[in-house]
Amino acid sequence: MSMETETPARGRRLIVLLPLLVFLGLAGLFLSQLLSGRDISEVPSALIGLPAPRTNLPPLEGSNLPGLDSSKFAGRVTLVNVFASWCAPCREEHPVLLALSRDKRFVMAALNYKDRPENARRFLGDLGNPFQAVGVDEAGRTAIDWGVYGVPETFVIGKDGKIAYKHVGPLTPETAQTLLLPQIDKALAAPN
Repeated sequence: MSMETETPARGRRLIVLLPLLVFLGLAGLFLSQLLSGRDISEVPSALIGLPAPRTNLPPLEGSNLPGLDSSKFAGRVTLVNVFASWCAPCREEHPVLLALSRDKRFVMAALNYKDRPENARRFLGDLGNPFQAVGVDEAGRTAIDWGVYGVPETFVIGKDGKIAYKHVGPLTPETAQTLLLPQIDKALAAPN
């Protein structure tokens, strides 16, 4: 066999093997992620450890509450929940937020995302209002600044005004107890 016929044959074998090699590489990567013990459903936030985005949202009309103002975060731990009346998981997590609101060690505030004011008022009127401030983000621009993927999402803001933790998805009694409250405790124990 001449050198000229060996080279094209070798090239064809490499082309045939390339998809198999790519598949095996990806399978190895996914397997290592599964075996790492990390929660693969957790979406990391690039904002953890950074100051909360500068926010000054208007209040929810008729709620008799202030809007969401990030300048008010300084010196106290604040839980910021992103919700909407049209969000089914927001309804599921609402009893958890009501239970958390009984803990007076931190402030609970809300960012009402792409919602109609009358629907948001009805939502909080029907289910109860755990929040001490509700800011309206009708266009969803502020949520983008916060790195929101969807609703609901919950942020823990430390006394230093920095984002200490982000929870994506609805809070359950279990996630509140095992994930959120330890992060709140850590933020409360941190110096200003």
